Amino acid sequence: MIDRSVIGKSWPVKAIVPEEGALRFFAKATGETNPIYSDLKAARSAGYPHLPVPPTYLFSLEMLAPSDSFWLDDLGLPLEKILHAEQSFEYRNMVYAGEKLTIETRISDAYEKKGGLLEFYVREMTIRNSNGTECAILKTTLVVRHG
Repeated sequence: MIDRSVIGKSWPVKAIVPEEGALRFFAKATGETNPIYSDLKAARSAGYPHLPVPPTYLFSLEMLAPSDSFWLDDLGLPLEKILHAEQSFEYRNMVYAGEKLTIETRISDAYEKKGGLLEFYVREMTIRNSNGTECAILKTTLVVRHG
């Protein structure tokens, strides 16, 4: 039986400042050719105050945790029985290079299916800018297989 008391569990808030060089590298690595993501002059000409952060870059922020599986370890979930079930991104406001961001991580749901053979855990990362405005909510759903 799944332990629903994990719902609401959170981790310390992390702060990060996306750097221009990292954003340029990310844009190149992902094949992004729009110059607003790599050329400050092009970004400003397009009306942005700085290089905008490519939307999928926010997903990479979870790699800044002490380990890739920090939340799995904390919940005691067996890595060898885990499958990735779903990923979603809800973008609310633009994020720019040099802007201080905070990342709040918590478990937003936990439920089971198939009589407990499958346990689902939903981790939510809320990213806010320095004004406290929500910029994005990233959700990851993992399944633990039993039996």
